Amino acid sequence: MGTVPKQLTQGTTVIVLADTEFSTVKFFNAVRAKSWRIVVGVRNNRKLQDGRTVKQLYRHGKRGQQVLLEGLTKPLTISWFWLKRADSKRELRFVVSSHPYSGAYLVMLGRKRWAIEGFFKTIKHRFGLHCFGQSTKPGVYRWLILSLLSYLLAHWIDQWFLPPVLDWKATCDLTLSILFPSVLWLKLLRYLQISADIAARHGFEIVLKPIPT
Repeated sequence: MGTVPKQLTQGTTVIVLADTEFSTVKFFNAVRAKSWRIVVGVRNNRKLQDGRTVKQLYRHGKRGQQVLLEGLTKPLTISWFWLKRADSKRELRFVVSSHPYSGAYLVMLGRKRWAIEGFFKTIKHRFGLHCFGQSTKPGVYRWLILSLLSYLLAHWIDQWFLPPVLDWKATCDLTLSILFPSVLWLKLLRYLQISADIAARHGFEIVLKPIPT
């Protein structure tokens, strides 16, 4: 946060959307020192000043109420909602804010934050963002071009496959097996090479032979 140019924050309301890992006393104080608003997820086992956990508010509280988290001196507004996961299961998520937003508006901000998190997880682990250094301009351009190509290839395969898969992991695996089977084969060979000692410990030897033609 210390590297954000002042020109971007002057005369505007800054809302910091942060992950659950950032819901620390130090982070809250750092954001408040800049007079910014914070919207951050909290774990359901996070303690309140009165000894209760955040999860207990789901049954005995209301969205938009003020709470005092353990270790903090100023109250926060809290709300919660059910987040649908990729496996169609629902997970109860809690979100707090340093500004007294309404419960419904805070839920909207929380959903937006988790949507952003889902986007970054996708581009990191499905489009290789974590493999490129973003500290240089060529590195960013390289990633943008490669991720665009990856997205287009995955999108075309997804539309070609009926019914559409509509799942990035499944779509990426399908795209790899259809368009780049040699890459998939090399990955398999590498895995077998790494696992050879495991097979040997169980009394087996992995042998690959070409099919007679």
